[in-house]
Amino acid sequence: MNKYLLSLVTFLIPILNFAQETSEKGLDQQIDEAFKPFSDLISSIVFFEIFEGAPFVIILLVGSALFFSLYFGFPNFRYFLTSINIVRGKYDNIDHHESGSPELAIDGDIKGTIEDESKEGEVTHFQALATAVSGTVGNGNIAGVALAIALGGPGATFWMIVCGLLGMSTKFVECTLGVQYRDVDEEGTVYGGPMYYISKGLKERGFVMLGKIAAILFAIFCIGGSFGGGNAAQSNQATIVIKDLLGIESTSAGAIIGIVLAILVGVIIIGGIKRIASVTEKVVPFMAILYLVACLYIILSNFSLVDDAIGLIVSEAFNPKAIGVGGIIGVLLVGFKRAAFSNEAGAGSASIAHSAVKTKYSASEGLVALLEPFIDTVVICTMTALVIIIFNFDGAFIYGGDGLGSVMIDGVSYEGAGITSQAFAQYIPYSNVFLTIAVVLFAVSTMISWSYYGLQSWKFLFGRGKAADLTYKLLFLLFVVIGAAASMNSIWAFSDAMIFAMVFPNMIGLFFLFPVVKKQLKRYLDAIKASNA
Repeated sequence: MNKYLLSLVTFLIPILNFAQETSEKGLDQQIDEAFKPFSDLISSIVFFEIFEGAPFVIILLVGSALFFSLYFGFPNFRYFLTSINIVRGKYDNIDHHESGSPELAIDGDIKGTIEDESKEGEVTHFQALATAVSGTVGNGNIAGVALAIALGGPGATFWMIVCGLLGMSTKFVECTLGVQYRDVDEEGTVYGGPMYYISKGLKERGFVMLGKIAAILFAIFCIGGSFGGGNAAQSNQATIVIKDLLGIESTSAGAIIGIVLAILVGVIIIGGIKRIASVTEKVVPFMAILYLVACLYIILSNFSLVDDAIGLIVSEAFNPKAIGVGGIIGVLLVGFKRAAFSNEAGAGSASIAHSAVKTKYSASEGLVALLEPFIDTVVICTMTALVIIIFNFDGAFIYGGDGLGSVMIDGVSYEGAGITSQAFAQYIPYSNVFLTIAVVLFAVSTMISWSYYGLQSWKFLFGRGKAADLTYKLLFLLFVVIGAAASMNSIWAFSDAMIFAMVFPNMIGLFFLFPVVKKQLKRYLDAIKASNA
């Protein structure tokens, strides 16, 4: 621990010194100017369009979610209550069963050995869900929703909800596979995620080289995603609200705030998935409930406007009026893009956390995982959207803004979390303090979860040694500082690109292996029936 903290401080001190000695241009601007060309290049590659305004990756993501929903008979609706019961432990007896019905001895398992096998894993169903939700419920729910509405108007909310509902099916598939193909070492540490189910699953089907290449690509993109959407985008929004709250205008303030955040995150991520799970299972429910209560207060205080807001969401989904949104395709893509960024269904990242669960039945965790997009997008994102739309009934800003996500409110330019903060301030005294705390909690919880995702991918590429771990963690903490210092546009362009790049190799695995998921789902449902007999 002390050795790690010493390395962290040694790594960050030169950055802090540079921040103090930087030129009049300011460290924040220098970092942004250096980072933007790289961000723009990556974004242009990932979001290539098959026709104007329609990136192939968005079509692939949504089309795949629709296919999985149809193939599995809409598991997002059929098994919703079953998922809740798994999280609350109703079926734990199946995983810890030592004797009883012969029907429970499936795939060669015999009575008396089932409990031993269920000990593979490190966290409970609830902890796995909390860790994964903390990776998805982040500033995409506060800043991302505001960005979607600023660009696409109220109609973007409708398409976010649609994407969230469809994404539940994709999340079910990828997280089932995450558990099914995970590795467990001699010490009981779990290694899982798309890089494992892609390589091992495709090898089973005779596509060894394709599996290796796709798994390596996923690991590379996931590391980029951990640096971008799971890190830099989070510290970026946390820095914005902190600077607004404290009234800081220093040209190097972002980098300094980033260093403080990096130290905080660095201390937490030392302990691995068990430490992360123990933090997230406490922080995530607390911050989510606190944020939802505040949203509900605003919504209920303006209850007479809720039906008007819902009407706008539906009508402008098909007839958008936002400036420069580009018609129905434009608003649809804005909604889908922000929803997919927020809940990450199809990117495969959450399956890394879910693979660490203590369970014998892989489909049990897949069913738990389908709750994520519902919590993240259908509930929390919609709440945020209603608050912003109600706030804007008096014409506080023009939908579409500058076309880049910024809008003018009372003569001042706001973007991302700043827009949500203005909406909260209209109805809740001192809400700027509350929202700052919420944004920072969302950011930190997302960063610590994504550090685990990225580290697992790093281990897949470079081995499981301590030196490799330390190298990754120091790079991760560097991006905390970069995200805090750079502009929102360049950070979110890079973050979007890295998250969506993961979709390409992940979908190779999903389309080869979804029949395995069907078999495992039947196996688990049969076990539930047998235990209830």
